[in-house]
Amino acid sequence: MTDGKNRDELTRLADDALRAQPGCETARVTAVSALPHVRVGRNWEIPNVILGDSLISDVDRAVMTVHRRLGRKFHLVGSD
Repeated sequence: MTDGKNRDELTRLADDALRAQPGCETARVTAVSALPHVRVGRNWEIPNVILGDSLISDVDRAVMTVHRRLGRKFHLVGSD
């Protein structure tokens, strides 16, 4: 079972987790988005990331890792 988080909380968690990944210290998660028609489980995605000085290959790998790890713990609530 996962804990519910609103969009701002989940964005903040994803941003912190991304910046903690090697090579991604300057990258930023701008927002998470709700997946349409998904009500349970991983009902959100990270659609856009600002790279900063980070390499796209590092950020790409990190986004998948962060989404997989946080998706096991949290789901998005209040997504209109």
